[in-house]
Amino acid sequence: MKNFNLSNYLVAGPENCTFKPYGEVLAAALRAGFTCIQLRSKTASDDELLRLADETARIIAESGRRREVTFLINDRADIVLKAEKLGIKVDGVHVGQSDTPPDECRKMLGADAVIGLSAPQERLDEYLENADLSCVDYLGLAPLHETETKKDLAKNNENRTIIPTLDEIKEFAEKSPLPVVIGGGVKKEDLPLLAQTALSGYFVVSAVCGAENPCAAAEELVNSWNNFRKDI
Repeated sequence: MKNFNLSNYLVAGPENCTFKPYGEVLAAALRAGFTCIQLRSKTASDDELLRLADETARIIAESGRRREVTFLINDRADIVLKAEKLGIKVDGVHVGQSDTPPDECRKMLGADAVIGLSAPQERLDEYLENADLSCVDYLGLAPLHETETKKDLAKNNENRTIIPTLDEIKEFAEKSPLPVVIGGGVKKEDLPLLAQTALSGYFVVSAVCGAENPCAAAEELVNSWNNFRKDI
């Protein structure tokens, strides 16, 4: 079985970091105890993504937590391959429903890669019954709240973002054969309830990247999740 911990999961790119540079935000999150890092940038060129991947891998290694932190790249299995050829350690990729299919990612990256897939929140009730998840290691569910960091989310007939209820989240996490994480506007105040479900973790962007003090913000999130998780 693969060893990865999704409990405290940061999704970040330079464009998300408001008050501190990307590298400082990343280092702060790792010091606080974040267990998974996903590099996501919609503005970076391929060369810039490779540079960011190298910076991310180096900061993870310098934290002394390389064996316990999972490093993923959003969407771009091809960048993961290029990074590995350059000696940059990346653990896998996270893709959406309209990105490179998981089976193709698996062929490209091999059996040991961690592959995450975003679940379609507009049809959660039928997804687990019909989806082929044989090449997937975990599922990402979003959003928990309206969020500015992800705008390509499913809409209802009134053009409002579809947001699952807590009961739907609980049911999905309980039924899923794979670990499930949730994000999209997650705040510290959400974690007591989320930690009491079958979710494997939460992911954040703005709660850390947009904080004036990323280290303090990250510590509050990690402590909240871990403390409430102990009560299960």
